[in-house]
Amino acid sequence: MAYTPEFSQRESAIVRRIAWAMGVPMTLAQSEIIELVAKHLNQALVCPACKDNTFCGECPFEAKEITDEPGGLHHR
Repeated sequence: MAYTPEFSQRESAIVRRIAWAMGVPMTLAQSEIIELVAKHLNQALVCPACKDNTFCGECPFEAKEITDEPGGLHHR
């Protein structure tokens, strides 16, 4: 089973409102939020910090084009 940390009251309220706006259950909204964030994180920051190289073939951070925007957390 995957690690499933609990949301704080605030985080739960935020995800609930996003789910309502999307018209989907919170679990689906949570998955969509994670995919969206993964699309915008910088591989150059994520990959060197990674401690699990068994997932690289499926990893959303693999083989992304990195931009040189300040902060280093963006992809195009």
